[in-house]
Amino acid sequence: MLNDDFTPRDFVVHVLEKFFKKVEQEATRIMLEIHHKGSGIAGVYTYEIAETKAYQCNNYAKSNKYSAIVTGK
Repeated sequence: MLNDDFTPRDFVVHVLEKFFKKVEQEATRIMLEIHHKGSGIAGVYTYEIAETKAYQCNNYAKSNKYSAIVTGK
C-alpha cells in the first residue's frame, strides 16, 4: 500500500480490515508503517490474487472519493 496526502488513516485501517482480513491492532500497525515509510505490505499473495486485491481496494477507494492506495507489486 502507498501513502498519500489525501486518504485518511482510519480509511486505510478500514481497507486493511475489510480486504486483507487484518484485526484492528495489526491494521493500525501497517497503516502507521505506510504513513511513516511511504509504503507498507498488507500481505504476500500470488500475482493474480495481488492484482485482484489491488483492483478491489482501488475501486473501493475511488467509490469513497479517495485515490488509489494499493499496488499489486
